[in-house]
Amino acid sequence: MTKEAIGKYRWVIATLLLFATTINYMDRQVISYLKPFYCSPVEQGGFGWTNTDFSVITSVFTAFYAGITIVAGWVIDKIGTKLGLAFSLIIWSVFGILNAFAGATVAVHAMVRSLFGIGEAGNFPASIKTVAEWFPKKERALATGIFNSGSNLGAMISALFVPWCLVYFGTQTGWKMAFVITGAVGFLWLIFWFWLYNTPSKQTRLTKEEYDYIHSDDEPVAAGADAPKEKVAWGKLFGYRQTWSFFWGKFLTDGVWWFYLFWLPDYLIKQFGMAPADVKWPSFIVYGIAIIGSVFGGSIPLFLINKGMQVYKARLTAMLLIAVVPLIVLSTQYFGNVERFGTSAMYLAVTVICIGAAAHQAWSANLFTTVSDMFPKKAVGSVTGIGAMAGGLGGVLVQILAGRLTDAFKANPQHAYLIMFIFCGLAYLTAWSIMKFLVPRYKAITDL
Repeated sequence: MTKEAIGKYRWVIATLLLFATTINYMDRQVISYLKPFYCSPVEQGGFGWTNTDFSVITSVFTAFYAGITIVAGWVIDKIGTKLGLAFSLIIWSVFGILNAFAGATVAVHAMVRSLFGIGEAGNFPASIKTVAEWFPKKERALATGIFNSGSNLGAMISALFVPWCLVYFGTQTGWKMAFVITGAVGFLWLIFWFWLYNTPSKQTRLTKEEYDYIHSDDEPVAAGADAPKEKVAWGKLFGYRQTWSFFWGKFLTDGVWWFYLFWLPDYLIKQFGMAPADVKWPSFIVYGIAIIGSVFGGSIPLFLINKGMQVYKARLTAMLLIAVVPLIVLSTQYFGNVERFGTSAMYLAVTVICIGAAAHQAWSANLFTTVSDMFPKKAVGSVTGIGAMAGGLGGVLVQILAGRLTDAFKANPQHAYLIMFIFCGLAYLTAWSIMKFLVPRYKAITDL
C-alpha cells in the first residue's frame, strides 16, 4: 500500500506539536535577551543584577521545570494528551504574561518564573506520548525531530522579537511587552488544538488504513490500544535499567542546550564585544541551523531501519554517530580568539556552535524516542517526565556553573566559557557510553 493510500493526518498532529513547542521555547527564551537590561546598572535604567542573580532566575525556573515534569508525565498518562498539553500551555502562558509585572526584585522574578516552569513542564511528556500514540516506531524519531525543531524556531523568533520590542516600545516598557505578547500567542494555538486533535481511536478524520499503519509495529501487549487506562506504578519505573538509561542521557546532555539558550547572547557580548542589539542575528543563525540537525537526526534511524537494521540498534548507532559531532565544540575558543583570527573569529566560533547545537537537536530527537521504543504507551508520559526531570537538574547545575564562572572570571570571561565548552563537547559521548552500558541490547518492557 502506498503512503498516499495510507493517509497523512498523523503529520497534521506533528505540526500541532511543532507549533506548541515553538511557543514553549519562544516564551522560555525571552529572558535571555533581556539579560543585558537586567544586568545593567540601576542608574542606567537597568535592574543592577549580577550574572549570578541571572543564573538564579534561570536555575529556579529549570529546577521547578525539572521537579514538576516528573509529575506532569504521570498526570498526562492519567488524563491523556489532549487535556494534558492544553492545561500545560494555559499555565505557562498565564505566568509568562505575569512575568511582565514582576518588577526588579530577583525573588519576585524567581517566584513567577518557577510557576512558569510548572506549566512548561508538560510540553515534552505530552508531545512524546502523542508521537507514541500517532506514529509507528520507525517514524517516531522523525516525528520527534520535527516537533522538537520548534525549540529552535521559538528561540529564533525570540532572538528577533525581543530586541524589536525593546526598540519599538522603549526599554522600560519593551521588556514587559515581550512577555505579554509572547505569552498571549499560546491562546491562539489552543483553538487549533481542540479543533484538530484527538487520539487515533476517536479521530474521525483518520482513515482505517492510516490507523492500522500507526499500530503496525506495536508490541503485542499494546496492539490496538491508543491510551490504555491501567495504572502504572510510578515508583516501579525506577527499577528498570531502561529508565535509568534515559535518565542519564538527559541529565548529561540537556544542560548543554540550556547553556546555549540562556548564555549564548552573553557569550557573544563578552567574547567579541558585541552590542546587545547585535547578538540577535548570530543567535538566529545558530538556532536556525539546529533545526536541520533536529529533522536530519530524526531521519538517520529511519534510513537504517529501512536498510534492515533492528529499531533499537539503529537508534543507538545513530546516536553514536551524532555524539561524535559535538567534539568540535572543544575548538570554540580557539576559533573565537580575536587576536588570532581578527574579525573572522566571531563567525568561526558561531559556526562551531551551530554544529554543536544541530548535533544536540539530532541527539535529542533520538533520545526521546528510546522511551517509546521500549516502554508501553501507557508509561511513555511518566518515563519521559522522569528523564525531563533529570535533564532539568542537569540544566540547573550547568547554569549555576555558568553564572559562578562568569562572575569569577569577570576580567577574563573567555576562561569561563572555555570550561563551559569543554563540558558541552564531551557530554554526548559520555552519555552514550552510559546508556549503552545500561541497555546494551533492545528489551521491551512488557510487565507494566
